Amino acid sequence: MSAATPQRGTFAAADAVELAVVERGGFVESRHIGSAVVISADGDVIRELGDPRSPVFPRSTLKPFQALAAIASGAQLTPEETVLATASHQGTVEQARIVRGILAKGRLRISALKCPPAWPDDREARDELVLGGHGPLPIFMECSGKHAAMLLATAVSGWDRATYLDAEHPLQERVREVIQRMTGEHISAASVDGCGLPVYAVSLQGLAAGYARIRTTTHDSPWPLYRDAATLTDAVLAHPHLISGVGQPDAVLIEELGALAKVGAEGLLVAALPDGTTAAVKVLDGSLRPAAAVVVELLASVGAIDGPALARVRARLDLAVLGGGQPVGEIRVTAV
Repeated sequence: MSAATPQRGTFAAADAVELAVVERGGFVESRHIGSAVVISADGDVIRELGDPRSPVFPRSTLKPFQALAAIASGAQLTPEETVLATASHQGTVEQARIVRGILAKGRLRISALKCPPAWPDDREARDELVLGGHGPLPIFMECSGKHAAMLLATAVSGWDRATYLDAEHPLQERVREVIQRMTGEHISAASVDGCGLPVYAVSLQGLAAGYARIRTTTHDSPWPLYRDAATLTDAVLAHPHLISGVGQPDAVLIEELGALAKVGAEGLLVAALPDGTTAAVKVLDGSLRPAAAVVVELLASVGAIDGPALARVRARLDLAVLGGGQPVGEIRVTAV
């Protein structure tokens, strides 16, 4: 690429701000820069850091929109199955069982999943797989719930199952429609996510607006998509551990704040509170370790959560820096 050729991408380092530091013994060992935004339920910007208007690939923070597209296309899911369709799961025995249940509804085999095979992150499930003489399987890939829900939607709708990953597939066209409707933005770029499905670029501000709409909609909305969004929110709030795993950052935000929260690869996290106040962050170096702390501190800084709630969340996040197995420092938010 020549120097004169413009490079597409997210915001540059010059447009970012320092979000957090990693301190060890009072010495700043690392610095995380990025952008973030807090919006109201009406979409008004309450606070912004860096450049939240440039596009980002939301990665797995797109999953609520993708799940809604599958549901709108005919995938009838139980609450637990709805969460798995939205999840980046750890491959626990329970989570794998629920994914199998989604596939069974469409009389689909595990081999129909087009996500890459993976070992479960969960130790119990991994041990069970090894003792059974199995290798990695696609059902244990963190995105298998989303893929299973999409496959069920294609089966119900009579669409081709073998090509559901293709951007031109009717289901993926519906995904784009849902993303654009909920975020209020046009998609600015597209590529392929780690699981093989299309991924679409929107801004942090648009991503936050989409989450706010999902979190604040009601079951009596005149619009079916919004009624489905209310059902999805109820499911996530009822089964927070299924969206990732016990003690994971997004699960903690759901449990402690009643937020619709989701992490995404490459440093993304979004959390929408019950009143619609929503924070979204992108850590520019792709690290997720400061993301939840940044989000919760931002929400506290605008008065959306109180001191006790902030303290409860911080106590459950993995913010300690260890030396010899003992705390010698912390991940500390500096942007607030």
